[in-house]
Amino acid sequence: MTLYFLVKFLHVLGAIVILGTGTGIAFFMLMAHRTADVAFIARTASVVVIADAMFTLSAVILQPITGGLLMALSATSITEHWLLTSLALYVFAGLFWIPVVYMQIEMRDLARKAAAQHGTLPQRYFVLFRRWFVFGFPGFGATMLILWLMIAKPF
Repeated sequence: MTLYFLVKFLHVLGAIVILGTGTGIAFFMLMAHRTADVAFIARTASVVVIADAMFTLSAVILQPITGGLLMALSATSITEHWLLTSLALYVFAGLFWIPVVYMQIEMRDLARKAAAQHGTLPQRYFVLFRRWFVFGFPGFGATMLILWLMIAKPF
């Protein structure tokens, strides 16, 4: 096994973790939301916040490191159009993902409070949920496009 292969494996694994965790988080949060069960939403949102911190964040940090190493090991220039486009999309995805993290934390806190008081979710939760849902599409779409660029290197 070469160093290049190991770094490439870690880079691809990071992409899988980002996409897989993002998909899982979106699915479980949406399914919990649809139940309208405040306690279940609070528990699910708590797990979502932990998963995003453990898996997504670590992969998001790892991607530029392994990507930079791959560039150095393969003598790939930063001026490659597919790479520049990927980097721009990475920043674009981050501009949507970072606010989503804060939305998830606030939704979790609102749901926990409502569950502890045996009450209903406040209107703020629903505003955040709609925004969280909408923000997922450009962020996830950009990540999918990065994966395609990474594999196809079309230009």
